[in-house]
Amino acid sequence: MPYITDLIWLMLWAFYFVAYLYVVIVIITDLFRDHQLNGWFKALWIIALVFVPLLTALVYIIARGRGMAERAQAASPRAVAENDDYRPAPSASPADDIAKAKQLLDSGVITAGEFEALKSKALGHQFYGA
Repeated sequence: MPYITDLIWLMLWAFYFVAYLYVVIVIITDLFRDHQLNGWFKALWIIALVFVPLLTALVYIIARGRGMAERAQAASPRAVAENDDYRPAPSASPADDIAKAKQLLDSGVITAGEFEALKSKALGHQFYGA
């Protein structure tokens, strides 16, 4: 029975340790993302994280939390909306699509595999071949 309580305590402390490491990594990442903060202040924050870790992490998150969120949002990749005016026109019929694909195949613009894919798409089938 004491093994179970020891295991629970071990798991709890392991969780706290991993969570703390995550917070420290996020703080250090944020320090290096901030281009407005002087290098000496960055060094002071890191030294404080080494010697007074929990208190420094809490103070950093409270004091610079909003800036952390802004810098993380600025660093994350964003989806860019397309600006072109291209809108594919619906085809008149599958036969027309297949005929256009055949002309492209005959002129050497597309390969036989691409022709088969276009033909399958025009017929409304899922194409798996190459």
